[in-house]
Amino acid sequence: MIKHDIMSMTVEEIEDLLEDIGEQKFRAKQIFDWIHSKGVLDYSKMTNLSKDLRQKLEKTASLTKPKILEKYRSEADNTTKYLIELGDSHIIESVLMSHKYGNTVCISSQIGCRMGCTFCASTIDGLVRNLTPGEMLAQIYLIEEDSKERVSGVVVMGSGEPLEDLDATLRFIELINDPRGLNIGQRHITVSTCGLVPNIYKLADEKLQITLAISLHASNDTTRKQTMPIARKYSIAEIIDSCKYYIEMTNRRITFEYALIEGVNDSKEDAYELSKLLEGLLCHVNLIPVNEIKERDYKHSKQKSINEFAKVLKGKGIETTVRRTLGSDINAACGQLRRSFIQK
Repeated sequence: MIKHDIMSMTVEEIEDLLEDIGEQKFRAKQIFDWIHSKGVLDYSKMTNLSKDLRQKLEKTASLTKPKILEKYRSEADNTTKYLIELGDSHIIESVLMSHKYGNTVCISSQIGCRMGCTFCASTIDGLVRNLTPGEMLAQIYLIEEDSKERVSGVVVMGSGEPLEDLDATLRFIELINDPRGLNIGQRHITVSTCGLVPNIYKLADEKLQITLAISLHASNDTTRKQTMPIARKYSIAEIIDSCKYYIEMTNRRITFEYALIEGVNDSKEDAYELSKLLEGLLCHVNLIPVNEIKERDYKHSKQKSINEFAKVLKGKGIETTVRRTLGSDINAACGQLRRSFIQK
């Protein structure tokens, strides 16, 4: 018998499940509270449920708690990287980032990735499968339990392409935002995409208040095609058009992620081209010195080039920040630890 994925269900769906097994609907809110507010992923610990109901749930609804295999804490900035084993023994990564304004967790949305970006370790071995909304949530609950600290922000920017399985990502946002759960506000949620244009339009139609981050990493299609295979399917012009629609529908500022790779996309000419591309757009550019991975020969840009690139953009009136490197001493870039673990 295929069990229901109760961690990915809304209160209303749990009510329907309870009716189907001859139980009272009001128990749904209790179950939801245990899972999504208290982070309890074990029916035996749900003490206000009868033993009979817990046994029924064990038979009909899966509630698999992932486990932490390894964790690494950065000596430099207190970033903590987690290797997490799922119920089917697959491995994913999550990162806890501590800031003055609160704790943010960067979660994975897939096991591996098939987007093929050449500067990312996540995609080297391809895509295994999508994560369920419950598995996305479980990363946060597990990290809260381990760190004993409240998470106030989430970025769906770990391994995987969150818009490839848009329905799962939307359900994740719905559940994490639910006042009966962790109640993390939409404006504290960031979803990153390499540019799946049709699904950017679909996401825009949801009129959410999340932050959309576009992994752009180039100022023209020729350069982008060298590092991001998705550029062969969707041009930068198409991505910008979809971003304009997203802004129109949500009135939310777009973040453009730009990984600076020495000798590839970090010249002043690239900066001027990017500034022209983004002129007049409600946006913010996040410059990222590319993470160096052993499988590639990319080097992150020199500090002088980074500063000059940022200066050009700011001079053109484009809000720009240079992201500080977090967890560089613990291989905190997407996919690095998982790949090292698998190779071992």
